[in-house]
This record gives sequence, C-alpha cells and structure tokens, in this order.
Amino acid sequence: MPGALAATTSMVIDDRFTGVAARFFRMFRRRGQGGGALSVYLHGEPVVDVWAGWAAPDRRWRGDTIALSYSTGKGVAATVANRLIESGELALDAPVATYWPEFAANGKGYITIQDVLSHRAGLQRIRGLLPDAHELLDHDRVAAAIAASAPDPMRLRASGYHAITFGTLIAEIAQRATGRDFRDVLRTELAESLGDNDFWFGVPEHQRDRVATLGPRLGIARIPMDTLIAPFAAVRQVRSARGAVYDGWADMTTGPLPYDAMMPGWNGTFTARALGKMYGALANDGQLGHRRLLNPETAAAIARMPANSRYDYVLGAAPQFARGYHRAIVGTKLTRRAFGHFGLGGSGGIAIPTLGLSIGFVTNHLGSIPTSVADTRLPFLAASAQRAAMAAAETAPVADRYAEAG
Repeated sequence: MPGALAATTSMVIDDRFTGVAARFFRMFRRRGQGGGALSVYLHGEPVVDVWAGWAAPDRRWRGDTIALSYSTGKGVAATVANRLIESGELALDAPVATYWPEFAANGKGYITIQDVLSHRAGLQRIRGLLPDAHELLDHDRVAAAIAASAPDPMRLRASGYHAITFGTLIAEIAQRATGRDFRDVLRTELAESLGDNDFWFGVPEHQRDRVATLGPRLGIARIPMDTLIAPFAAVRQVRSARGAVYDGWADMTTGPLPYDAMMPGWNGTFTARALGKMYGALANDGQLGHRRLLNPETAAAIARMPANSRYDYVLGAAPQFARGYHRAIVGTKLTRRAFGHFGLGGSGGIAIPTLGLSIGFVTNHLGSIPTSVADTRLPFLAASAQRAAMAAAETAPVADRYAEAG
C-alpha cells in the first residue's frame, strides 16, 4: 500500500515488503526481547512502518514510542550541519574558529568543519575533560572545555571516532553560526522540513511517557564496558578508545539523566519513522514526497561517501566517515552503496541511494546475548529491504504496463 503514511495507530506493510516485516516481527516475539520499530521508505514513499514488543515491562510498544538511540543521533546532527552548509550559514572548508573564535586555542585554528564531520578534529577525548562526570551532561561546559583543549596529533594520520564529543562540536558550531539554540535549529532545519517532530536531543517532560526503557546493562559477555577496557588501558589503540568515553557513562545513559541533556553525539531519541523519513530523503535526491530536505547536488555529494581513512585510531577499524555519516553494513558487508549511522545497542538509519531506499530502526533491547554493545538486527533488516527493493525494481516496468492498459 504505497502512499501517504496512515496515522500512527495503523501499520504500513507494502505487499512487496512483507518478508521484511515478518523478519522484524520475529525479533520481538517474547517479552524478554524488548521492543522496537522499523520504517522503510522507497523513492520517498513509506513501504514499511511497523512496531512490536514491549517499551517497558508493563507497557507495549506503540506507534509513537520513542527510544534513545545512542550514536544514531550523529547522523541526525550531521544532516542539520549539511542543511546549514547548503544554505551558506556554514562552509565545509572553513575553519571552525571562523564561527567559534575560542576554538582556535591550542593550535586548533586550522581545523575545519569538514575535519569535524570526518572525525579528524582530534578532539575525541572526554575522559578527564571536566572534573565531575555529571558536568559532562552540560553542553556549555563540555563545549568550553573542548575549545580550550589541544587536538590529538594522530588526527593528521587517520580519523579518530568522536564517540561523545562529535555532537557537542556540531551543536556548538551550529549555535555560533546561526545565533540560535541547537534544538531550535534542529526543529527548523529538520523537523519542519520533514514534517516530523520526533527528533529529540533531550526529551520534554510532557513527552516522556512515550520513552522506551533501555536494557540490559551495556557490556560484553555481561562484563561492564569500563571494567572490560580498564586492564588494557596501556595499549595505545585501547587507550584512545578509553579516552573517548568516561567511567560511569554506560550506566548513566540507561537512566533518566540523558533526557534532561542535549548531547547530540549520543542522546538522540527518535521514532524509527523519523529516521526512515530523514534517510528516505537522503536516498532520494534530497526529497521525501513533496518535501525537500536537501538539493540534489548536496544529496549526491553525501552519497559519494569518499573514503577519508583506511583506519580509525579509536575504533581500530575503518568505517570511513564523510560529511558526518559512515559507510553502512548491509547484511555482512560494509558497502560503498549505503551510508548512515548506527547506534550502540542496535538502533540506526541507512540510506541506499542507488535504490532510493532507506531503513530506520530503533529498539530498547540493547544488543544480543553475547554483547549489548551491538548486534546484526539492523544490517540484516537492511539486507532484506534491499532484496525487496531490487525485486520491486525488476517488476516495476511490467506493473507500469498493466497500469497503462487499465
């Protein structure tokens, strides 16, 4: 049933994508699997909008349930930045200090907007940045501390994933360039452009009954993240990763504190539908239905996803960042045909421009049994959606002939 999305009380399952929906529903058959939502757009139109499972032990997942989605928010913040670049309020190659003069301290005067979007600013360190961990939920304090700090010289050799600081950098740059609070910029540049208000960095009190409860505790093989990393802190690569997070961060994120903060690097709270719409526009020359998010030239520049590094000195891998997104894993492969942003625990969004296809997925059940940090749900849902879209493309000319005959 292609066409306009029905009210959030009604699900959407296009006949061509029933296999995708079935795969999703199998993920949330038991209460212990938590809940989630999936949104798929094809050529700017919704073809899947489904949800299942439990938002909390005593509450079913609904069409309007929102979930904190960790680094998924980086892609959302990046889209705002790309909107500002397109409008001329930011310039991709301009030094950050052009908009944020204090940022030039400690040899950072030549770091550009493009460096920040590509995780090559060398400012990933958050551990020890402020004396009190709770201050790390204060945007202004974190921004001021970053502006005063020196960059990691490794930035000249490779990208270094800014796990927590990326969103602070983007938000502060946007605020300095526009003179407005980042949440207001988010509303005008993204929510109003797409006709969807469910992009939250910090959730107002009157919306919190919609928030899904996260679990289980973040870790690998039931070992908390901080405990796992600590013994290897002397290893250079692990030391870089450890510096990008701080003690207690993982436990802090699953409680109520994140919903009072604005930390666009990790506390984005969304519906799958909102993510599906945003990436749907990015996959469709910048347009979703009758709404234009970006012009075709900007969308094409994002979709090209040039490789900026074969190695990331924080992650120890090569996701290849550009314009604030990374190449996406579809099925078992990191592919140049897709980009987006995954979030710790499994949520994320993907655009596949060659098919005009997008996938948005959110869940409150973090990861899988071996690790709550990540899993394969989104990559395999994306692979299933990709197969369905390819099959739809193959049959489209026949369908068109029937339509003309009718």
